[in-house]
Amino acid sequence: MATLLERIVRRHLVEGRPSPGEEVAVRVDQTLTQDATGTLAYLEFEALGLPRVRTELSVSYVDHNTLQTDFRSADDHRYLLSVARRYGIHFSPPGTGICHQLHLERFASPGKTLLGSDSHTPTAGAVGCLAMGAGGLDVALAMAGLPYSFTYPEVLGIRLSGELPDWVSAKDLALEVLRRLGVRGGRGKALEYFGAGVRGLGVPERATVANLGTETGATTSLFPSDGVTKQFLRAQGREGDWTPLPEEGGYGEVEEVELGRLEPLVALPHSPGNVRPVREVEGEEVQQVVIGSCTNSSLRDLKVVARMLKGRRVAEGVDLLISPGSRQVVEHLVRSGEMRYLLRAGARILECACGPCIGMGGAPPSGAASLRTFNRNFEGRSGTPDARVFLVSPEVAAASALEGRLTDPRGMGRYPRVRMPGRFLPSSGFLPPLPPGEAERVEVVRGPNIRPLPEFSPLPHVLEGRVLLKVGDDVSTDHILPAGAEVLPLRSNLPELAKYTFSRLDPTFYRRAEQEGGGFVVGGENYGQGSSREHAALVLRYLGVRAVMAKSFARIHLDNLINFGILPLLLNASQYEELEKGEMLSLDTAGLRRVRVRWKGGEMVLPSPLSEKEEEMVRVGGKLPWARKVLGR
Repeated sequence: MATLLERIVRRHLVEGRPSPGEEVAVRVDQTLTQDATGTLAYLEFEALGLPRVRTELSVSYVDHNTLQTDFRSADDHRYLLSVARRYGIHFSPPGTGICHQLHLERFASPGKTLLGSDSHTPTAGAVGCLAMGAGGLDVALAMAGLPYSFTYPEVLGIRLSGELPDWVSAKDLALEVLRRLGVRGGRGKALEYFGAGVRGLGVPERATVANLGTETGATTSLFPSDGVTKQFLRAQGREGDWTPLPEEGGYGEVEEVELGRLEPLVALPHSPGNVRPVREVEGEEVQQVVIGSCTNSSLRDLKVVARMLKGRRVAEGVDLLISPGSRQVVEHLVRSGEMRYLLRAGARILECACGPCIGMGGAPPSGAASLRTFNRNFEGRSGTPDARVFLVSPEVAAASALEGRLTDPRGMGRYPRVRMPGRFLPSSGFLPPLPPGEAERVEVVRGPNIRPLPEFSPLPHVLEGRVLLKVGDDVSTDHILPAGAEVLPLRSNLPELAKYTFSRLDPTFYRRAEQEGGGFVVGGENYGQGSSREHAALVLRYLGVRAVMAKSFARIHLDNLINFGILPLLLNASQYEELEKGEMLSLDTAGLRRVRVRWKGGEMVLPSPLSEKEEEMVRVGGKLPWARKVLGR
């Protein structure tokens, strides 16, 4: 018996052995980018000097920086359009929808491999696609035809039995998995769902579960490709993309979930893993409810919300915002008349984009309780530093908006039954790739905010500097480099972007790093959890940080540190206690697997998690100079 992961990996295997802990390299069929990470990814692709992408399919989505408060984001979008036309890439303009929702509608296929410069790319695992998030540089190299290397994970099988009760949805299943695993329990694992209970979940529900698997630290999440998958793809006019991918077993470990025993759940501030039953904490007065994001913006979710709101009015003092996942979703809501229910209830309909999820508009009032159907509730991510953000299902969100307080929806009466279309309206707004002859004549357009990539010099034999910052456990990439309306427009301007490095944890960091000419960062467990934004590593490299020492690293951020020539080193608990902010360190980099660190308190030898290939990358300055050498450029 072979797991879904093993079967797909073996069909795409280029190097290595698919065994837990081994490094494998796979051929990448599809890539996706979004505009917050895409501009840098395409600058990196251009730096490789290739005339056209070499994947089966690559898509550039614009869904993050759509709040165009000045020329900068608009210029980035014009750059992304011209790059897509020049290099053979599908383009999704602003307002078309959220990348993960759109990719499910248009492109995700069973048995394919997908690499995306967004941490929630595993959403496509809902249709049996092996989808993984990565830094933009890894995606750029995949577009160049190079295989993607990763540590083969253990496969945790999650057996689903029974059926979800009324008022309990796939979001509650996803939160239950987070309740059990926490934000670190999925590291080094792939989550595979199987069992009789899977058949009762449609593709949108499976997508919600696969999406939130990212918050456990898992490499990916996968569902089998079955009759439900075939029905979804047929309804999208893509039946030809279906191929069966049944469950077989072969799991190293199995977690049992009886769906009938689940209840409405909520992730309390400020972590997706801080999960409790709604009934235990209901009654909290809420000032804002936001429904949408790549987790819960599907037609199914919004139909349920519309039916709950029909003929009712949102409670006084509650601001209800809804961001649909795609234009297809909006068109169906309009056609069915259900959009009218949302509008008459007092909902504000936002653009089909990520919006409030990444702090682009929709910030809550000061000190407010904001209920959101999103996947992250890190402190300050909403754009309001002292807001308290709760993660809930669409059912809990709608019930709470009507009541004005956190509400268990099981007291709302009969559960609304919704009918999904037998045939979806075609997704609109996409621009397909130009043929090669026409594409070669396209001029790439760069605005003044788009700065060139820095030079990546080789690693010195000795690294000297101070510990610039010491942080605790579960520091996210939002802590390292915030998102939001102020910072996101700078994603293609590294000198300006670097000024926000660690700004939420230590506003003096940028000034001190500049004065010192670099240094080191010390972290606790799960350093770099959250977003795939490679900028959180790149700004450190720009400021002269050439090593980060932590108890453990989140997968994607570890890759991003290596990609930009930053040496990751592992600390045990006592070593972490010994190193303090301000200490002057000297690192001997003669050997990168075990690095000798000297300071006034003595010396210690720190191991690194580098493979042989990654050691070479760090030595030459990062993955970009290494890739140029491999490609002969």
